[in-house]
Amino acid sequence: MQACRQHLAWCAAGLPPLRIAVNVAGRQFQSGTLLRAIESALRETEVPAEYLELELTEGILARDAAAASLILDDINAMGVQLSIDDFGTGYSSVGYLKRFPLHTLKVDRTFVRDVISDQDDAAICTAIIALAHSLELRVVAEGAENSEQVEFLQKNGCDFVQGYYYSPPVPTDQFAALLAKNVLTSKLAAQRR
Repeated sequence: MQACRQHLAWCAAGLPPLRIAVNVAGRQFQSGTLLRAIESALRETEVPAEYLELELTEGILARDAAAASLILDDINAMGVQLSIDDFGTGYSSVGYLKRFPLHTLKVDRTFVRDVISDQDDAAICTAIIALAHSLELRVVAEGAENSEQVEFLQKNGCDFVQGYYYSPPVPTDQFAALLAKNVLTSKLAAQRR
């Protein structure tokens, strides 16, 4: 609900509509109340569903893949975007990419951190990007801290890059100020293909 309210506040302040990603905790996903909470938030705020994205870890999906599939199908039917956060760590299964109605893969920062100096990390990032694109998924690389990492990721077709290279985490009012100055929007636009 809070993410949807923040979206409305930014739009009311004259900022462009943005998709807001919300991390979903395992307990919240399995509580049985997630669908109702999403429906309620979208209905009460009248935020279009495409501006809400839920980020789930592979561990959440691995606990009960059959039940997770049903929940994700219902969320996807609402028009809410779905992503796997920290892809490539712990419970990786390429089968999830086929089984679940996903929109985005987020490459874990552990692979991005040494992408310039470690051939294995470079190969993993490149493979994840290619695999995701072959399945028509967007790719976000997490944890970029320098221009060399960003250039590598862009050169290899990564759709979006996030990390301290662009900005540390900031409170909502500071984020709005950055958006108003087009600091982030110009950098984000440069990332898109």
